[in-house]
Amino acid sequence: MSTEGKAWRTLSDEFAGVIETAGRAVVAVFQRSTESGHSANARYRIPSSGVQWRPGLIVTTDHSIEREDEIAIVLPGGGRSAATLAGRDPSTDLAILKVEGASLPAIEVGDAATLKPGHFILAAGRTAEGDARAGVAVVGVSSGAWRTWRGGELDRTLRLDRNLHPNFSGGPALDDQGRVLGIVTSGLSRYGAVVIPSSTVERVVAELEKRGRIGRGYLGVGMQLVRLPGKLRAGVKIESETAVLVMGVEPDSPAERSGFILGDVLVALDENRISSPDDVAAYLSADRIGKPVKASIIRGGAPVEVGITVGERP
Repeated sequence: MSTEGKAWRTLSDEFAGVIETAGRAVVAVFQRSTESGHSANARYRIPSSGVQWRPGLIVTTDHSIEREDEIAIVLPGGGRSAATLAGRDPSTDLAILKVEGASLPAIEVGDAATLKPGHFILAAGRTAEGDARAGVAVVGVSSGAWRTWRGGELDRTLRLDRNLHPNFSGGPALDDQGRVLGIVTSGLSRYGAVVIPSSTVERVVAELEKRGRIGRGYLGVGMQLVRLPGKLRAGVKIESETAVLVMGVEPDSPAERSGFILGDVLVALDENRISSPDDVAAYLSADRIGKPVKASIIRGGAPVEVGITVGERP
């Protein structure tokens, strides 16, 4: 065998060893399809994966949990165990499950900040039959913190160079030593898989164990993207071509108490320009709850400022 062949075989054996060892803490997570009802012939959705983060606690992706009941996990080797949803956070696409009696090994958590563009990561998953599943991807982007389209904050931007099979969502992203650098998800980007950094997972899991959810700011308005005519923008001195149109105001919401009305056009929150509903979601992080905010709106073609205290999403 050539030197190159030996090096390839060595690397291949190392990858397989990482999956074999770290994969012992990886499970499949599945639910009965809602289209199948409760019949004996009911089909199951494509299972996602999950990893035991702490004894009795499985981390997986929120988008893969269709309902809060009839959740089960498949253990290495094919054994099954019922699981209970203990908390979920759509904004970071994380959910935690509680299981009893599942004997799974502890994981070693690594630092996702060590990843650079070009580094390999190994993705570990598990099939509905209990077999290990492996994937390899290259880190395409590794940069600073970012807010997801649902308003959650990830401590680091880690995008892979390709999409992975849906079964890998919820499974761990591993380095060459088998350390868990984060959780793989296909639910936060259309353009490739994302790794939710281990530091973000630790933070969110701790909060979900306490409260079952992550608090999010709340105004109580229905919103729609609206394009601003050039003459209006010039009249109120706004550079952005788009803003948010208030389509509805919920009863007894912060927005109603502050005097928002249908047809208001929201252009800024505390001087932060609002160009789309996503900007509002990104602004309403948990640390805004209970704090006063100055909302800049256009009402009847004229600029108006409204004070509003951010509530917590019901």
